[in-house]
Amino acid sequence: MTAREDTPGHEADQYAPAPSVPPAPAATAGPPAELGTEALRALSHPLRIRILDLLPSHGPLTASKLGEIVGESSGSTSYHLRQLAKHGLVREVEGKGTARERWWERTPGGFSISTVGKESPASRQTAEAVNMEFLRLRHERVMAFVRAGQGADEETLEKWQGATTFFAANKWATPEQMEALVAAWDRFVAEHIDPLSSQEDVPGTLPFEVHFDVFPTIDPAGNPL
Repeated sequence: MTAREDTPGHEADQYAPAPSVPPAPAATAGPPAELGTEALRALSHPLRIRILDLLPSHGPLTASKLGEIVGESSGSTSYHLRQLAKHGLVREVEGKGTARERWWERTPGGFSISTVGKESPASRQTAEAVNMEFLRLRHERVMAFVRAGQGADEETLEKWQGATTFFAANKWATPEQMEALVAAWDRFVAEHIDPLSSQEDVPGTLPFEVHFDVFPTIDPAGNPL
């Protein structure tokens, strides 16, 4: 299993196997760098995954604000932010904050996490657990959006109608055809999604999230999922 996590600098949310992450250059077609063993181990803490998951949608945050959101002390979130920064997963926002209040953001470039090629069953289990937690949080956001729609006024619903879609397709294809589909998506990201980075302060913009999943709907033994 391979999953990718993109950031505001290369925004597109996905998940896969992963070597330590020097941030990949933005707007480059192709998969992001894979997390190494040490970085993956550092990420295998539910609160760190939660922090990493929150930053793209909320924008830069301080340890104190993160603490309010996740229900932890600022000392706890500050510690976890430093651990994530140690492995290049978050970084301080330049020119913002003070020595006592630092602002943090996801490091541009994204990363991937894969269960393939891991040297031990424990490493594969760690990669799978991290991917599962990211996917769980992603599903929570989808459900939160659907629930929020129940309380929205007609004007808001009409505005969002053309800008929202949930798409699923079930086809039959060879692994090579599926790989070509993923490669085409990578090109689409570079052409259409990456240019939307760094628009947080542009009037009229909203935070949004794009999902794209390609995976066989069978288990390793060939049984339907």
